[in-house]
Amino acid sequence: METQYFQVDRHKPDKEILTQAARILVSGGLVAFPTETVYGLGANGLEPQAVAGIFRAKGRPSDNPLILHIAEASEVLQLVRTIPANARALMERYWPGPLTLVLERKPIVPDQVTGGLDTVAVRLPDSVIARELIRLTGLPIAAPSANLSGRPSPTTAEAVAADLSGRIEAIVDGGPCDVGVESTIIDCTTPVPTLLRPGGITLEMLMDTLGEVEIDPALSRDDLIPKAPGMKYRHYAPSAPMVLLEGEEVNVAAALIEKVRQAVLEGKRVGAVVSAETAALLPTEIQFAVYGHRRNAGEIANHLYNVLLSFDHNPVDVIYAEGISESGLGLAVMNRLRKAAGYKILQV
Repeated sequence: METQYFQVDRHKPDKEILTQAARILVSGGLVAFPTETVYGLGANGLEPQAVAGIFRAKGRPSDNPLILHIAEASEVLQLVRTIPANARALMERYWPGPLTLVLERKPIVPDQVTGGLDTVAVRLPDSVIARELIRLTGLPIAAPSANLSGRPSPTTAEAVAADLSGRIEAIVDGGPCDVGVESTIIDCTTPVPTLLRPGGITLEMLMDTLGEVEIDPALSRDDLIPKAPGMKYRHYAPSAPMVLLEGEEVNVAAALIEKVRQAVLEGKRVGAVVSAETAALLPTEIQFAVYGHRRNAGEIANHLYNVLLSFDHNPVDVIYAEGISESGLGLAVMNRLRKAAGYKILQV
C-alpha cells in the first residue's frame, strides 16, 4: 500500500487538502492526523470494518477500546445515552481539549470501538486540523495513537511514517503536537468519577471542577487490568529495556549516575532519559536524551515520546530513566514512564 502524504498549516489548514483526507475516511480508509496531544490513527467510528483496520495496521489487540473523536460538543448526544451533571461540568470547562469522557454508549456505537463494553470514550480535540477533518467527514472518528502497538506515541508526522508508512492510506502532517502526551480519561459512569488515565488535564484540575475523583488502582500496579482505552497492554516502550528510578530528586539523580557508571564498567551500551540538571553530571561516554527541566512537567511531557524514540536511531543495551514529582502533569509523565519501563522500577 502506498501511503499518501498531506501537509497543512496547523492554524489555517487548506480545506481542499483536508477534504481529500476526509474522503479516505468516509470510504473506510485509515488516516493519521495531528491533535493537540499526539497523532491519532483515524477511521470511521461507526463502521466495524473500518475500525478493524486500525487494529490490523497497529498490530493492536481488538479487545482494547478506542476513543471516538467529534467535531462539536453537541455530537456526543448521538453516541451516549445520558450525560451526567459531572460530565457536563467537565465538558463546559475543558472541551475542546485533552480530556476524554467515558459514558454509557448508545447501540449505534459498534462493539469494535468499545471492546464489547457498555461504555464509550469520547473526546472533542482542541486542534483546528483535527476538528475540521472530523467535520468534513460528518462522522465520529475512532482514533488511537498513530503508532505500532506497544511503541511510543508519535508527536510528529515523521514518527508516524516510521511506524505506519505502507500500512495506512494517508498521513496529514500538521507539525508537532503541543501537549505531547495523550488525553486524560475519566469514567463518568461510576458513583464517583474515576481517573483512568492521567494526561493534559491534571488530577488537580479535575478535582477543582468535581470536588472528588477516584483513581483507578491499575495506574500504579502492573497486576491489574486498566480500564482505559489504550492502556490494557504494554505501551510507550523504547527499543531497549528500561529501568525507572523513583524517589527524592537528589537520591534519584545520584542513583542513576551510579547505575550508569556500573553498566559502563560492565561493557554495556547505556542510555539515559534524564532532566537537564542530571545530564550535566553524566559520563560523556554514554548516550543520554534530555526530556527537559525536572520541575517543568509540561516541558517534559512535550518531549517525552521523542526522547524515547531517539534510542531507535542510537541502539543501547539498557536505558535508565529519571523519575519526577507526580504533581500536576507529572502524574501523566510518570504513568507513561512506568508503562515504558514495563514497571521495572527502582525505588531510591
